[in-house]
Amino acid sequence: MNRLKELRKKKGLTQVKVQIETGIDQADYSKMEHGKRYPTTEQAKELSFLFETSLDYIYGMTDDPTPYPRSKNAVPKKKRKDSEPKI
Repeated sequence: MNRLKELRKKKGLTQVKVQIETGIDQADYSKMEHGKRYPTTEQAKELSFLFETSLDYIYGMTDDPTPYPRSKNAVPKKKRKDSEPKI
């Protein structure tokens, strides 16, 4: 998925930074960029938040990178309260 690499480069991110921001393992993300693996729906959702685009664009179903309007409940996993570690 060259599209992922283009989006990442456009944001000025490394694969490791994508891992930190999304929780997607760097090795898995690298495979996605090289077309050896497809992102799960949850991974694609996190990538769409990070790259500010739509799931359709991530999956190659459209050439328009403009994101759809998001619902108020649509929050990246990293910012969800339930994803914070319990102390």
